[in-house]
Amino acid sequence: MLQLVQLRWLAVAGQLATILLTHFAFRIDLPLPPMLAVLLGLVALNIASLALLRLPRRISNAELFGALLLDVAALTAQLYLSGGATNPFVSLFLLQVVLGSVLLDRWSTWVIVVATSIAFAVLTFAYRPITLPPGFAVSLFRLHIQGMWVCFALVAVLLVMFVTRINGNLRAQDARLADIRQQAAEEEHIVRIGMLASGAAHELGTPLSTLSVILGDWRRLPAIARDAELREELEEMQAEVQRCKAIVTSILLSSGDARGEESAATTVRAFLDRVVADWRAARGHRNADYVDMFGTDVPIASDIVLQQVVYNLLDNAAEVSPDWIGIRLARNRDELVFTVSDSGPGFAADQLANLGKPYNSTKPRLGAGLGLFLVGNVMRKLGGSIAARNRNEGGAEVTLRLPLESIALLETDDER
Repeated sequence: MLQLVQLRWLAVAGQLATILLTHFAFRIDLPLPPMLAVLLGLVALNIASLALLRLPRRISNAELFGALLLDVAALTAQLYLSGGATNPFVSLFLLQVVLGSVLLDRWSTWVIVVATSIAFAVLTFAYRPITLPPGFAVSLFRLHIQGMWVCFALVAVLLVMFVTRINGNLRAQDARLADIRQQAAEEEHIVRIGMLASGAAHELGTPLSTLSVILGDWRRLPAIARDAELREELEEMQAEVQRCKAIVTSILLSSGDARGEESAATTVRAFLDRVVADWRAARGHRNADYVDMFGTDVPIASDIVLQQVVYNLLDNAAEVSPDWIGIRLARNRDELVFTVSDSGPGFAADQLANLGKPYNSTKPRLGAGLGLFLVGNVMRKLGGSIAARNRNEGGAEVTLRLPLESIALLETDDER
């Protein structure tokens, strides 16, 4: 539709210049009021087309078809008023046919062919003839030949402009499809790992939980409680079981499983306050500024996978900015907004353009660049989003937006 609008502006300007030149320079009498009215109709059609382009939807074939038919009608009217089929610009009908063959469905293109053929046929006998003024230096035939040359040059230029733009659009589309195919190939192995890991992690979760319960029961046995050496070994076993459970949790995160096995009733503020405090204690990072702007607290079901998402963002920020990290918790209507800022070097342009893709990192180590990909994967599972930008004052900022309803505390959570 945008291509048609641009060509129509050129057509209006070209027709207006031709009409004024013919009428005032060559002094050939033309019916100016109706011809100018047709041009005003084309301007109105362009304004309506631009309004249609602003709507948040695709332009349908019917709308393009209707616009081209109106262009054919406008050209027919102008030719009727200026000599009909004897006018050399009658060849402009071919431009309408070419546009239809490129832009429209097959049936619509054939309708355009039939419409232009009928219009041409009618113009061979129904038209307002052109009368040359007395003493005109050029014969009508010679004037017709000159007009044919102008028409040929005009059609050639317009076709080259239009087809070049269309080819550019097609090349851009092909490049986008190639990027999508490449991304699919890059993510295929991760999807396979996720499918295998998710099943294995769920199966390992049950025996690990059973071992944890048994070890807890053993700790309370009198014989073990009195033996310091047994207690120490039991604590080491419990620590190893917890380590295995943490590995299983990481596998669930990498597979995009949005729900872990350790969901519990809590609130947004309590959950994130605890996660940030635990991260500070575990990493020993003393320069993290935490600002809570959430407002009224909301009950949610906490999840170990969400905790891992926050840990991932904080770890990335701490790695590039050990001197300062900014953490902000806020709310935007029904969304939780969690932002992590740092004073590091920021993101490269290609990293921002490929945010959420695997291995999108400047780190040289093997496997780097999966962090934000896994975070984005979890956010998509929960209906949220991840965005990143470079701060004006230096450093980077990553923002998570998560619908509160996706982590809301349901009755089934209480019953479970």
